[in-house]
Amino acid sequence: MELTQFPEPGKHLLRCCGDTFEIRLQSNKPVRGQAFLSTNIGNALLQRQETMEWVENRIPPSGQDWANLPMQRIDEYTFKIRLALAEEGHFEAKACVLSEDESEPLWVRGENLHINVEPAAYTAANSIYCAFVRQFGINKNREFSELPRGLNMDEIKAFDANSFALIPPSGTFRSLIPELNHIIHRMKCRIIHLLPINPTPTVYARMGRYGSPYASLDFTAVDPALAEFDRKATPLDQFMELADAIHRENAKLFIDIAINHTGWAAKIHEEHPDWLVREDDGSIHSPGAWGVVWGDLTELDHGKLDLWKYLADVFLTWCARGVDGFRCDAGYMIPENAWKYIIARVRNVFPETVFLLEGLGGDPAVTENLLDRANMNWAYSELFQNYSRMQIESYLKYAWQQSSSHGLMVHYAETHDNNRLAAVSHTYASLRTALAALTSVSGAFGFVNGVEWYAKEKIDVHESSALNWGAACNQTDLIRRLTDGGCMTD
Repeated sequence: MELTQFPEPGKHLLRCCGDTFEIRLQSNKPVRGQAFLSTNIGNALLQRQETMEWVENRIPPSGQDWANLPMQRIDEYTFKIRLALAEEGHFEAKACVLSEDESEPLWVRGENLHINVEPAAYTAANSIYCAFVRQFGINKNREFSELPRGLNMDEIKAFDANSFALIPPSGTFRSLIPELNHIIHRMKCRIIHLLPINPTPTVYARMGRYGSPYASLDFTAVDPALAEFDRKATPLDQFMELADAIHRENAKLFIDIAINHTGWAAKIHEEHPDWLVREDDGSIHSPGAWGVVWGDLTELDHGKLDLWKYLADVFLTWCARGVDGFRCDAGYMIPENAWKYIIARVRNVFPETVFLLEGLGGDPAVTENLLDRANMNWAYSELFQNYSRMQIESYLKYAWQQSSSHGLMVHYAETHDNNRLAAVSHTYASLRTALAALTSVSGAFGFVNGVEWYAKEKIDVHESSALNWGAACNQTDLIRRLTDGGCMTD
């Protein structure tokens, strides 16, 4: 007897909560017996509990989330089963036949069928506006950043040479709130993604004028530089003001978080120095990529299970504060099992939380595994790094396949990692923005603040680049047509 399953074994499928899902089993001979679907669909809670038990109590997973569901007979050769997908997560399935005259089931040949189920809230219209709060300050409306009036570079250099810490004022949460109408209603961006908002080095091991937000000193704290001094509202209170304002407009809030590393003299250095990666001589290791060492960062040792528990609490803390999703910077550097545990902990309480993997420069196979087995939702697309027609066509084929099987590949037209599109030309910026939007799946595309105003000054995370905000020549109407599904006529 030969069995054929539809969808076929080994296939990867992407669905959303609320979808129904049918599997058929076909035999080349009449079946005397019953067909079953072996699956863990419907048992996400048990799946998560086993993951957590393994990390917290070293109890190996026992597969209690799997069950054998009887399939409905259509005729003597064919069976089917239709299931409701009511939970987010990664699930697997495979059909078999238990014949009346056999003691062992006959399985369909091949690997398990994989089904990734995403939150229903993100079925479509996943346009992302990336805001670097610091930039909503003194250089927001300028074409190019300038020093505060009365200062010149020679004076600044003289202070720097004598180890003075001169840091200009930053944009704040409250300076971003008035622009939400422009972002959410004028341009129809449904997700606001903030670059990291944790405290950054101001004196010790600071890099650049402001310090990098990716050099976090405390994963659950808010950088006071992003808040106004207010005796009635702490920096965290003011972050919550922003979160509430975003949610009042029926939009979602994502934050950037980099759990692969910290800044120097971070809270973890004091509380858990054993969690730091060290060189043979005992010095603390700085991570890097693409042949560049990030000297203002210190790498964490993700071989420590207690670190995983600590980080899961970090994500849960931000979820409780109203964060709907996370961009996971350098996420491919974190072990798959660490992400699996962290995401299980978070989904146990906040099941619709979105994890967006930043895997630029990482192995595509690692990205697939993190989207699949670790239960991440989305991944950064590398479309913005492909320019020729041949490169774009080749990459889009890959991105579309991934977006229908493992997880959405989010096309960012521009990020802080690449040069400003408008520095080439306005036409080029508009074409690249449209390319990211029109080739997206489920409307999953994004851009960083200033793209709409044709900002030309590259975003430097150690500084506060100009946004050219409010420029008469802009592409806000084009972006609205792209995000709102309108027909482009010019």
